[in-house]
Amino acid sequence: MRSPTDFPVKAADGRVLRVRVSGNPEGRPVFFLHGTPGSRLGPTPRSKILYNLGVRLISFDRPGYGGSERLEARRVRDAADDVVAIARHLDIGKFAALGRSGGGPHALACAALLPEQVTRVGVLVSLAPWEDMGSQWFNGMTPSNVREYKATAEPGVLAARLGQAAAKIKADPSSHVATLGPEMPADDRRVVADAGIRARLAENFAEALRDSAAGWIDDALAFRRPWGFDLADIKAPVLLWHGADDVFSPVNHTQWLANKIASAEVVIQPGRAHFSALEEIPEVLSWLVKSDPLG
Repeated sequence: MRSPTDFPVKAADGRVLRVRVSGNPEGRPVFFLHGTPGSRLGPTPRSKILYNLGVRLISFDRPGYGGSERLEARRVRDAADDVVAIARHLDIGKFAALGRSGGGPHALACAALLPEQVTRVGVLVSLAPWEDMGSQWFNGMTPSNVREYKATAEPGVLAARLGQAAAKIKADPSSHVATLGPEMPADDRRVVADAGIRARLAENFAEALRDSAAGWIDDALAFRRPWGFDLADIKAPVLLWHGADDVFSPVNHTQWLANKIASAEVVIQPGRAHFSALEEIPEVLSWLVKSDPLG
């Protein structure tokens, strides 16, 4: 069993992407699309668990986060091009995709745009397309997220707001979870009470925002814009998981996605919330690699 390895990969347009590979080097490849804000260090199972699951996990910083260069005016669909560049670098043909929270839309982009390569897709506590859901997009969403996403109408305001938040997190990476605490449902508070989870979230946020808030800003703007693909084009099996008590990415987003993706299997768990998804990742990874050929 090898330790995780980090290395740069050049995107098709020459940008540098920072990539991490962990788990079983002979396992089935799964691309992990991290949350918002987030990085390649986002909380995932330890290498030993990945090894036992037979998973070769490939994660990378989306443009503007961590060690990946920014892509101005990026769209959700652009993640698929970066995944292709990394897959080519690693000589991977077929692979599964897993997206959590803000990574969910980007995993769905891979499914829609790379039908010959993507075998299965796992999507946990995802957002749905703002443009298509309209005013329902904000139903059940915590006030801080409503303010953040409504600020995308004024990019300068958004940049100032998230820039201040990123500076605070950079100074104290554990502060982001503490800031969210008053808005968290009970099950989220239970999950983040674990010292190991808190430490990994802090490491994730510190890496994501080490240079700037650019990735965070660009994620928020990308969610507001048209995503650049049709959910109806997704043919691969999709597992949509959501905690019914989620207030950060409300459950109606997954319910909306389920009505648009013919191949979707939906799991909505009562009493669970947003950070509860971290506990579901091993089971979803097991489903992702089940009966799939090696890439």
